[in-house]
Amino acid sequence: MISASLVASGLLSMMQMSRIRLYKNYYLGTGLITVVGTSFATLSSAFAIFDSYYSSGKCSTTTAADGTVTKSACPDAYGALIGTSMLCSILEIGLSFVSAKKLKKLFPPIITGTVVFMIGAALIGDSGILNWAGGSNDCSGRPATGYFALCPNIAAPKPALWGSPQFIGLGFLSFITIVITEIFGSPFMRNASIVIGLIVGMIVAGPTGYVDGSSISTSPAITFLWVKTFKLSIYGPAILPMMAVYVTLAVEAIGDITASSEASRVEVEGEVFDSRIQGGVLSDGVAGLLAGAFTVSPMSIFAQNNGIIVLTRCANRRAGFFCASFIILYGVIGKISGVFLSIPYPVLGGVTTFLFASVATSGLRVLSMLKYTRRDRFILAASLSFGLGNLLVPTWTTYLFEGVTSTNAALQGFLSSLIIVVSTPYLSCGVIGVILNLILPAEGTEAPVDHVTHSRPPPPRSVVERDNDVDKKADEVSLKDMAVVSLEEVEAHGSSNARRHVV
Repeated sequence: MISASLVASGLLSMMQMSRIRLYKNYYLGTGLITVVGTSFATLSSAFAIFDSYYSSGKCSTTTAADGTVTKSACPDAYGALIGTSMLCSILEIGLSFVSAKKLKKLFPPIITGTVVFMIGAALIGDSGILNWAGGSNDCSGRPATGYFALCPNIAAPKPALWGSPQFIGLGFLSFITIVITEIFGSPFMRNASIVIGLIVGMIVAGPTGYVDGSSISTSPAITFLWVKTFKLSIYGPAILPMMAVYVTLAVEAIGDITASSEASRVEVEGEVFDSRIQGGVLSDGVAGLLAGAFTVSPMSIFAQNNGIIVLTRCANRRAGFFCASFIILYGVIGKISGVFLSIPYPVLGGVTTFLFASVATSGLRVLSMLKYTRRDRFILAASLSFGLGNLLVPTWTTYLFEGVTSTNAALQGFLSSLIIVVSTPYLSCGVIGVILNLILPAEGTEAPVDHVTHSRPPPPRSVVERDNDVDKKADEVSLKDMAVVSLEEVEAHGSSNARRHVV
């Protein structure tokens, strides 16, 4: 999967950078230096699909004598994920032909910022912190017996209970390396702080016996796409959630393309810019379709592109094409994928927790730019009610439709779709935000409240009004009074009428 993802990333990055003219003002690609990668937005929906497959019996499980349930490998569930994502990518392809102005109006910053924040926050809880403490698989429940009684499993080189001090310390080493690099490192090192954190963690984990080298030794020297294939299928209950994922990807793409255009010092308004938005969203949708054909989950534009452009001051697409070529090469060399697989979960968790928190921070940055009218605060509060609620208590909708006894397959599929949408933090808050943004009447920016008098200050007067007041006061001064007023004092008031009185 890692090899296929790297190859797909290189190929689809080239497509995004190409800016191929289709007809009239419609393009494929942005024409900006861009690297695309596997989207984090699909993870929550993927977990929901897999859980649904196991709970329905489509994927097998084994139950130990003490009641511990172990999930067996289920390639069909993964085939359903990529098959459903390929179908739903058509939605983003269609959105690319909608006016960029209409898209921005439908998905304003208060929606995009909230969704991005919840994506990062959900990933921290679903993956980052769990891996940091030993693993995000069944070992996190600390079962008494079974294959996952220890983390990451009982066959690992040095297994231990989930949350053991050695796991948390190993992850903290990677995390603190990122912090130290940011404080003392050169600009280049700070830009590569994530990689440095992984390297330092591996340097310590290797000699201490936490690295399983079997993945490197068993990996092929050369590999490519379709070495491992899956039976594609479409999982009906996942269609609505996956469509919401692609809407999220389109919204993210609009923001990332705008930031990359500004960093590249090209136009950020007008027909050319709108065509970049259209071409980028179209390429993002096509990338989701082709990624599924490459046996990997959807790929999208990464916000990190903007920081790289600003840091390196390089917006030349030739550099981007060289970068994409290297990524393809890394995917073809199978041993590199084996190295990634050998990284211990705590080391990976210490790095990805920081990475996912950066995603959440990007959402907060968007929200920080709002003027926060009463309407904005209301929409944000209502959205976070569902988003944070699902994040903190993910099982609260488990029995929502327990009383429905109908055997109708279509009805059951629709109810399963609703459960996935309602129980996924960023999807639920995004849906609530879009609905409220459309139905709540718009209002102007509120004036700040004086916390002493609890009253609002009068609106500021214009420069013309202030000048007229000065002129009026000057006209009221008698000639006798003006005779004793120095010309400098009159000029200090900035009044042309007063100056004429003196003359």
